[in-house]
Amino acid sequence: MTQLTRTVRIGSSHGLHARPAKLFAQAAKDAGIPITIAKGSGAPVNAASILGVIALGVEQGDYVTLTADGDNAEAAIDQLSELLTTDHDAE
Repeated sequence: MTQLTRTVRIGSSHGLHARPAKLFAQAAKDAGIPITIAKGSGAPVNAASILGVIALGVEQGDYVTLTADGDNAEAAIDQLSELLTTDHDAE
């Protein structure tokens, strides 16, 4: 089993509010492996929990750390990192 950790900077100009948090949590759930997200040195939460993700209070420019456990950990982290670094408020 592979464990992978990556730290990324939030790109959405309004942080991880409802819409980007929902996209992120759904993608984490769809990955089918345990994934957590933590803000700074804070405690990690289940990345598939939209309420947990919103409760982190992540703003644009904040750094978050993703940790995934499983066979497709790298692909999951790649996809989630891309979601987090994209500005979903730019449309």
